[in-house]
Amino acid sequence: MKTTLNMMKYIALGLILFGSFAMPVSADSTTIIIYGDKLTDSQRAEVRELLDISDQEMVEEHDVTGQDYADYINGNPRSNMYSSAGIILESQGTGLEVNIVTPQNITEVTAEMYENALLTAGAEDATVNVVSPVQVSGHSALTGIYKAYDVEGEQLDKERMELANEELNVATDLVDNGDVNQEEVSNLLTEIKKMIAEQNPATREDVEQIVSEQLNKLEINLSEQDRQMLVDLFDKMKELEIDFGAVKEQLDSITNSIVEKAEDLGLDEGFWDKVANFFRDLFRSIGNLFS
Repeated sequence: MKTTLNMMKYIALGLILFGSFAMPVSADSTTIIIYGDKLTDSQRAEVRELLDISDQEMVEEHDVTGQDYADYINGNPRSNMYSSAGIILESQGTGLEVNIVTPQNITEVTAEMYENALLTAGAEDATVNVVSPVQVSGHSALTGIYKAYDVEGEQLDKERMELANEELNVATDLVDNGDVNQEEVSNLLTEIKKMIAEQNPATREDVEQIVSEQLNKLEINLSEQDRQMLVDLFDKMKELEIDFGAVKEQLDSITNSIVEKAEDLGLDEGFWDKVANFFRDLFRSIGNLFS
């Protein structure tokens, strides 16, 4: 009898443990689909298929318009909106994950660029799947993600949303303007944020020093105009007192994601070894600071 009771205890414990592992991260989460309002009915159906939505009644659906673009980040209200996204707002501490479902159609923005910009905007806990049935730059997808927060009653700071949009523009401009690729730009932005969190710069000159140090460490050469564009961006972040130390783990995750792409992208192995070693030392020092 005692043996039977013990077995039942173990079975019950096993079921509890199994249940805790099998339970979704956010059981009450609802998928929100934000459609670019210029999509046709057939394109909207394609978006649902790409997002693997089989039952429309199980999701919330909204359109993002040019007027939303103007309202959230002072964009052009006459903009044609095609980028769409499926968003799940997760429980606090879950983290941020962005996937680009149609990378062949999102021509300028990478998942890491979205993640960096969303952290700047204050969007910390969400799973985002960006999709477009037509080729677009991908910039306007940010507005749709902001709208998802809005319709769920979570207000993001307007200044931070505008700055996040500027960050995305800076990232793609750097790729367009020079001999630097998307992954290198994402690394650079992430590492500058980490250094801002660690050093808490008080002046524009301090920000400029951080930017210069990271450019040198990552051996990225920019024109003086592009360098000043970076300084301007991060000086504004300093003025808004964004606490990147609070999202250190998510910044680390962005960096790790980029480094893991090295083999798949066929990038220079020496460069990535150097980056990995630099990050390893950096993570150790920042970990000591925020632990």
